[in-house]
Amino acid sequence: MDVVSDAISAVRLGHPSFHRVRTRGSWCARLDPYDGAGFHVVLKGNCWLRTDGGAQVSLGVGDAVLLPHGTGHVIADAPIDAAVVAQKTVSFEQWLGETGARARPDRDGTELLCGKYWLDCSRMHPLMAELPEIVHLPSRVGSHLELRAAIDLLAGELDETRPGSCAVLPNLLDLLLVYMIRSWMTETEAETAGGVWPTALGDPVTAAALRAMHSKPGAPWSIERLAAEAGVSRPTLARRFTALVGRSPMAYLTWWRVILAATLLRDTKETLATIAGRVGYGSPYALSHAFEREFGTTPGRYRAQATGRSAVG
Repeated sequence: MDVVSDAISAVRLGHPSFHRVRTRGSWCARLDPYDGAGFHVVLKGNCWLRTDGGAQVSLGVGDAVLLPHGTGHVIADAPIDAAVVAQKTVSFEQWLGETGARARPDRDGTELLCGKYWLDCSRMHPLMAELPEIVHLPSRVGSHLELRAAIDLLAGELDETRPGSCAVLPNLLDLLLVYMIRSWMTETEAETAGGVWPTALGDPVTAAALRAMHSKPGAPWSIERLAAEAGVSRPTLARRFTALVGRSPMAYLTWWRVILAATLLRDTKETLATIAGRVGYGSPYALSHAFEREFGTTPGRYRAQATGRSAVG
């Protein structure tokens, strides 16, 4: 596994929910904050989006927007100000009900793919935590080709019912999330003052150590072995890794092993002893001690609570 895949897998809960919305005329809908990441893709027409934090973007055909922290926001047919929000806004659920009867596309209307990825925000990887309030990925010729392809495939699957579409759509939506994050990382890394994680994954030494830890989290890693994987000395690895990631290599490894254990507790029925071996701990007691230090609860209580959250989601 690579770092981006692991960061997403660690927080994902179930399948994304989505709606295709066709609307026309004057409209304004609000989505309240929620535990997850929201997304909108404009399939036809244009609209505006404004977050509770005041950020506002104009969206055109092919544009994608990700709200990775479940920020409350308003979407509308025109620029959004406080007066518009107060006078015209309806809840997103009411808006879906009003537009749901419009089964056929309208030549002058707007079509959107709107949805949510359910996330467990209690153990967010710093890569995910670093994502801004809103990630706007405008459609531009020659940019984000994989994201554009995923959007085209989604639009095609939504246009008509095809054999296997129930299996295809959730997987395409999973791809959409990966491609949106990857596109953000590409754009951020290209900026003069890039983000922490795009920069870290762009550094060959740090990236090599991260790949090693994420590929084999249960291996008996030491700073010497990680430095050998990266092809540098121990001091060089320690200096570059800590400067870019904010933790020493071994501190990051300890943290990641506990996060991975939490994912296995939530998503599998494996015993604590089995999980301990998979994530590099010699005994269930050693894992329990590290787990409680990080999460403030025992693995058993965490599993019961996490299973309950997954069932509700």
